[in-house]
Amino acid sequence: MSGGEVAGILVAVFWAILVSFLAVVLVRLAQVLKATTKLVADVTEQAVPLLADASTTVRSARTQLDRVDAIASDVQEVTSNASALSSTVASTFGGPLVKVAAFGYGVRKALGKSTEAAPPKASRRTVIVGRTVPAARRRKQKG
Repeated sequence: MSGGEVAGILVAVFWAILVSFLAVVLVRLAQVLKATTKLVADVTEQAVPLLADASTTVRSARTQLDRVDAIASDVQEVTSNASALSSTVASTFGGPLVKVAAFGYGVRKALGKSTEAAPPKASRRTVIVGRTVPAARRRKQKG
C-alpha cells in the first residue's frame, strides 16, 4: 500500500463518519420537529375552546355590567326624587309647623305665668354632669 492509498482510505473513512454523524443529527432533528408539530396541534386544539369560553365569559360580564349601570342610574334617579320630595315636604309643612310650635310655646308661657304664684315643689331636682342635686343645694349654688 502506498501512502496515497492510505490517505485516500482515511479521507473516505472520515467522510463516512461525518455523513453518519450528520444523518443521526438529521434524524433527531426530524423527531424534534415532529414532536413540536404534534405539541402545537394539541395546544391549538385545546386553546380554541378556551378562547371561545373566554369570549362567552366576557360577553356575560359585559351584560352584567350593563345591568349594574342601569341599576345605578335608577338608584340615582330615586335618590334625586327623594331629595326633591324632602325639599317639597319641608317647604310645604315646615312653615306651618314652626308657627304651630311657636303658638304652643306662647300658650305654655302664658299658662306658666298664671301658675308662677304657686310655690315650687321641693322634690324637684336638677341633673349636673350626670348626678342629681337637691333643690336646697341648687339655691346655694345659684346664690
